[in-house]
Amino acid sequence: MNTPHPLQPLWNLATAQVQAEALVLALESGALDRLAEPHTPGALAQALGWHAPNTALWLELLWSMGVLERDASSYRLSAFAQRYLHGDSPQNCGGAWLFRLRSLRRASSLMQGQLEHGPQGDGQAAPLLPAAAEGWATAARAQIGQEQRAVSVPAALAVLQQVPEAAAAHRLLDLGGGPGWIALALLQARPALHATVFDWPEAVAVAAQNALEAGLFDRFTALGGDLAQGGIGADYDLVWCSSVLHFVPDAAAAVAKVFAALAPGGVFVCAHAEVPDAPAEALRVLPYYLPMRLLGRRVTRRGELRALLAQAGFIHIEEMQSPAFPMAPLGVLVARRPAA
Repeated sequence: MNTPHPLQPLWNLATAQVQAEALVLALESGALDRLAEPHTPGALAQALGWHAPNTALWLELLWSMGVLERDASSYRLSAFAQRYLHGDSPQNCGGAWLFRLRSLRRASSLMQGQLEHGPQGDGQAAPLLPAAAEGWATAARAQIGQEQRAVSVPAALAVLQQVPEAAAAHRLLDLGGGPGWIALALLQARPALHATVFDWPEAVAVAAQNALEAGLFDRFTALGGDLAQGGIGADYDLVWCSSVLHFVPDAAAAVAKVFAALAPGGVFVCAHAEVPDAPAEALRVLPYYLPMRLLGRRVTRRGELRALLAQAGFIHIEEMQSPAFPMAPLGVLVARRPAA
């Protein structure tokens, strides 16, 4: 009597669309910001010009999702939603969540054509054109920047606390760092550090502006370019790279470039999703990365990145898993360039 039906995971998948739509409406209507203060269903409906009985039903769904708390007569934001979904919270990720949802929906709508014809109809991976960089820069200013500050920065700092050499680093490269918030958080914590953010020129312009506004520009360098073709600087003590190698045409060449850019004894911290062997673990990775893979991007099997690092000459490679990054768990590889 207590065993779920084998079809329950598929039923849950179907109803997830209802939950997503309920949250979209909560964010876009401004209802969540109003619910920072307790509201009865009738009072909220009156403020928004909605139907009161149906508003009560919708609020109950949001309560069941953990977005709201309720007492005998009213609803208000849960602590989780107050932190991550309220517009005035410094950790607000509402816009980032909407951005992710819409990107995945758009990608999913292309799935049949990609299965029938391949990434471009010719079986080749879609190129990363510089024109796409402006779109990435726009997201870096807003949604991705929002998510990076609230989620990626604490996750990266937690990882780097477990890397002994990171605390002594004087020159950092944040490879593919977008708006640069990870590098800026490290600069704030370590007065002796100098940080370089490498990304498309349009994206690093956003990072440079963020560094200027944070009062950290004197220890910051914005380096724009194409990882597949250009240089990334040299003599770094520490290179941080998260979810970047999926986008280069030759991951082995990019890893070799990082090896060459490190000073002897330098450390490369590489955080990327890989496809696990067990289906339950793979399910946490594959739905998010399938659209990217259908475009010809590469998501390695677990163990492949470690092999690429060893092939490039890295030694003392350590591995940890982190579920704290956005969307999917990342495998973190810590690899060292030999001291001599």
